[in-house]
Amino acid sequence: MSTKDSDFYRTLTLVLAALGVFFVIIIIAAVMITSNDDTASAPTDPRIEAKTNALIAQVGEVNTDPAAAAASVTPAGGAFDDESAYNGKCASCHGSGVLGAPKVGDKAAWKDRIAAGNSSLYNNAINGKGSMPAKGGHASLSDDDVKAIVDYMVNKSK
Repeated sequence: MSTKDSDFYRTLTLVLAALGVFFVIIIIAAVMITSNDDTASAPTDPRIEAKTNALIAQVGEVNTDPAAAAASVTPAGGAFDDESAYNGKCASCHGSGVLGAPKVGDKAAWKDRIAAGNSSLYNNAINGKGSMPAKGGHASLSDDDVKAIVDYMVNKSK
């Protein structure tokens, strides 16, 4: 082996050893920094903590109880209120025309649908059509409730 080759291997070995020592020092420093428990016990300003808790507080919750969902369209008197049910369940799409939903009150959009007959309207509302899921995504509604809401929307759109 020539002296040039041995010089190259010696230099390469020194560079690799230096890099290895450098990485070991970095790893030891990282472990020492992250294992320091002093930051966990640092005092915090209660105003900042209260503000942070308010910002990350839960906004609402999903109620998956079918009985509670059905009760949400039944007023305190116990009778089904089609207008309240429409406003609570259907107006989000049929009030603004989302995904092609016919807007309540838009006579042109409802003309052909009304002409097709109530049974067609009821079937589409109960089983879904196009982008609208069955019962508008509110499975807790009975078929009669859906029919009452459809009648309400039709009466407002004639």
